Amino acid sequence: MRKSLLLSLLLFFTLSLVRADGGMWLPIFLKYNEAEMQSLGFKLTAEDVYSVNHNSMKDAIVLFGGGCTGELISSQGLLLTNHHCGYSYVQSHSTMEQNHLQNGFWAKSKNEEIPMEGLTVTFLVYMQDVTDPVLNGVSDDLNEAERQIIISDNIKKVIEEATKGTTYKATIKPFYYGNQYFIFVTETYSDIRLVGVPPESIGKFGGDSDNWMWPRHTGDFSLWRIYTAPDGKPATYSPDNVPMVPKQYFPISIKGIEENDFTLVFGYPGSTQQFLLSDGVDLVANVQNPIAIDARTIRLDAMKRQMNLDPRIRLMYSAKANSISNGWKKWQGESKGIRECNVIDKKKAEEADFQQWVNNDEQRKAQYGNLLRDMHKTYNDFAQQVEVSTYVNEFVFGPEIVSNVAHPYYRLLVSPALRGENNIVGANKERLFKSNEAFRASYCPAIDKEAFVELFTYYFTKEKKELIPEELHKYVKDEATVRQMMTALWDKQATTAPYFTDNEKFVQFIQKSNASKIAKTANNDLLKIYNAVYDHYRLARDKYSMLNSKLNAYYRTYVKALMEKEKDRVFYPDANLTMRVTYGQVKGFKPADGINYDYYTTLDGIIAKEDPDVYDYKVDPKLKELWKNKDYGRYANAKGELPVAFIASNHTTGGNSGSPVINGYGQLIGTNFDRVWEGTMSDINYDVTRCRNISLDVRYFLFIVDKFAHAQNLIDEMDIVE
Repeated sequence: MRKSLLLSLLLFFTLSLVRADGGMWLPIFLKYNEAEMQSLGFKLTAEDVYSVNHNSMKDAIVLFGGGCTGELISSQGLLLTNHHCGYSYVQSHSTMEQNHLQNGFWAKSKNEEIPMEGLTVTFLVYMQDVTDPVLNGVSDDLNEAERQIIISDNIKKVIEEATKGTTYKATIKPFYYGNQYFIFVTETYSDIRLVGVPPESIGKFGGDSDNWMWPRHTGDFSLWRIYTAPDGKPATYSPDNVPMVPKQYFPISIKGIEENDFTLVFGYPGSTQQFLLSDGVDLVANVQNPIAIDARTIRLDAMKRQMNLDPRIRLMYSAKANSISNGWKKWQGESKGIRECNVIDKKKAEEADFQQWVNNDEQRKAQYGNLLRDMHKTYNDFAQQVEVSTYVNEFVFGPEIVSNVAHPYYRLLVSPALRGENNIVGANKERLFKSNEAFRASYCPAIDKEAFVELFTYYFTKEKKELIPEELHKYVKDEATVRQMMTALWDKQATTAPYFTDNEKFVQFIQKSNASKIAKTANNDLLKIYNAVYDHYRLARDKYSMLNSKLNAYYRTYVKALMEKEKDRVFYPDANLTMRVTYGQVKGFKPADGINYDYYTTLDGIIAKEDPDVYDYKVDPKLKELWKNKDYGRYANAKGELPVAFIASNHTTGGNSGSPVINGYGQLIGTNFDRVWEGTMSDINYDVTRCRNISLDVRYFLFIVDKFAHAQNLIDEMDIVE
């Protein structure tokens, strides 16, 4: 049976001449998409995109850091990705005196490039189907725990064999919920240096207001360089290292783009869930997202109030606010799209059709007859664990004083002290001091107090009483009373051991206290709340893991059955941070009645949005001067406009940030950085009428490097096709 399934999984690429809208394709199988790609305007072959026999586009693509994509654009290891992908690294090397985030940075020679400790880029060497060896010994009569033990042992063996005698690393990931497995053999480079980044007024223009929105005018790019040992191999930082000589890099086209032009996006999309049942979609849209959105609204409001008052706090909290706001804005659009596209009802109709197909055959009925019923029943239990976990993570652990001070203090010191493990308490003090020092360096108590009071007030007044630990029911009162109680609780932390909100007293208390004295602080009111909620959360998390594992097993069977039911349908695997290719066309869209969006934006739009009183809409005087003089050089379009961004129908998600956007000739025409807000439900339901990826036009990127930064050294090393 398994061999038959594997054959169907491999054949699904060939069975349909016309693909479904959307799709994140494994490049190893792209030859089956080649004809359609060429019909849309692709002038090359699948071998030019991915090959293990010769250099191909995949050799110019990297996983940037832990969750973005980057692309090589010169023969000297020059790397292009998004501004927001390198944001936290640039922030870590910024001070008020040298504020690279706010003012930008341009290395006019390689000697000026800034090494970035901790930043890595990873190349894919090759991928391969390893389903047979991974599932060796697996049978249908095994339970999930037994199955996973065998699979884990097999994965270790396959990885050891694939990497033996090399410096490569490898990972094996499941596809279609474990119906298929692929190995990804990779090579990682750790000497990465900052080359150029525009000022925040360009690289983050529009801020949170424009995030996920179209029309967009953000110059979301940054430039880096990969360095290697003199022999070309990966190496840690050394002044003796040299710029990488890559196997492949992208030439850059400034010929321009037109609507319906072919586009290909290559990169590392993070996560999609296209097979979710209606229960799962409902859980996302009506449980997880609303809870998380409300929590992050509270935190962002607190941050922005202080960031707008003090530039030092703005620098300190920029990366934190970025991280919080990205999901916050995306989830709003996702829930909106699910509602407006009636995704839950569509899923229910699909499930009814599936059940009818099952019931029409006695053999199928015996095999799959109770599958949907069992999945719906499991979701009923799963929903409560999701609610508890989301509330705890977003509200109780939302305040920094809880997640970064109270939590490590309790786990590292109080917990072992209560067990009488005095030696562990002593050893853990230094660990706590180090983490606390790093945390306090970028911490604003005024922000955290507001967030703490409002988050805890929300938790005790909005969460269902039966889902709050019973010993904390004394806090479940009306909003005004709870807010008063939480304010008093915060204020008390400065005068009551262990003095969480007074760092000097906190450090002194730990230094002077033995295990017995530390154990007594378990009676601190904040720690009582923390401990009760944490124990409650751990129980929910354990149930969550058990039920999630159960659902995954059901989904494995469900997806297998779907492939059996719809033999002519093109099933692409869900994204899982492995290399994928998606292709489409440059296209505008109509998100609502009476609204018709064009496919590109220009510098004129930046000037139109200018508002000197709003930080996110300030325009750099130099950029404005270039606009006044229409000093666009060779980067203007045929109408004399300077293009900034464009949209296309490529199916992208988180992780595709920084992905190259390629034209039909294999040339770089843009860098992907976002999706339109109306289409963020594409992780669950891709709708070609409203789902669009947003990309930076390379002409704006080159214009900023050339005309704005005067970094001619960088322009000279790129292959620019006019």
